[in-house]
Amino acid sequence: MFHAFSESGEKQALIYALSAVAMWSTVATAFKVALGYLSPEQLLLWAALFSALVLTFVISWQKKWHHLKSLSSSQLRASVLYGLFNPGIYYLVLFAAYDRLPAQEAQALNYTWALTLTFLAVPFLGQKLRRQDILAGVICYGGVLVIATRGQLLSLEFGDLTGVSLALFSTLIWAGYWIANTRDQREPVIGLWLNFLFALPFLLLVNLWYSSLHWPEWQGIAAAMYVGIFEMGLAFVCWLQAMRLTRHTARISNLIFLSPVISLVLIYTILDENIYISTLAGLVMILAGLWVQQRKMRQPDQSE
Repeated sequence: MFHAFSESGEKQALIYALSAVAMWSTVATAFKVALGYLSPEQLLLWAALFSALVLTFVISWQKKWHHLKSLSSSQLRASVLYGLFNPGIYYLVLFAAYDRLPAQEAQALNYTWALTLTFLAVPFLGQKLRRQDILAGVICYGGVLVIATRGQLLSLEFGDLTGVSLALFSTLIWAGYWIANTRDQREPVIGLWLNFLFALPFLLLVNLWYSSLHWPEWQGIAAAMYVGIFEMGLAFVCWLQAMRLTRHTARISNLIFLSPVISLVLIYTILDENIYISTLAGLVMILAGLWVQQRKMRQPDQSE
């Protein structure tokens, strides 16, 4: 057990964590590029397919197929429900938000999911709401209001109220998924693979309903491949590896705050979006709120 938390292990954890952050930093840009060629339901179908394929490779490489034998029938049934929410409903709503909003706004609003998780944990997990959580909520959702109104706070003129509502609703779905995930006893990579596998029939039906089941342009396939392999697949695998190898979880977790900054640079340079002052101000408020929330959760690490 000692070797997992050695200096070498910490270096590996840092590499895995930075790799995940680098992949997540491209999310907003990749989504907008892909949605230029595909509808939200098309993008999700193709991305989920590529995610399932890359996770099949990862499971084979990590020799984890034996975990399938230990799954109970109830866990297999639960996998259908998990897959319905992630990637199913969550990404359909999130992609719909990205389809309507500038990438800079959608990605900033999506960062509030961690705070949503804290609030949902009160009724569903019996956790207590502390003053730091309320303060974090005021700061974060103040930032949401700045972004949603594009700085027009007094007039409350929303840039795209439907898009903002979809982005915030996606955080509710994602937080709810992770609350349900606290009872999930499946091996994480196997569980993620099953989610995508069981989601595919549902996504096929959704595409049939919207008459979107046809072969897209190669640019759309390439963009969906990138989203599926890196954002939905390998990024989570790398993050799980980082969490497994480190004993400084708080230090590694704080690296995620690099992602929105890098993301804005990519949005500006690749998508050629003019970054609004309101987006910068709102994002700073959201990240400040999340920092306040994490500060109250962090315990002193005597080993540092």
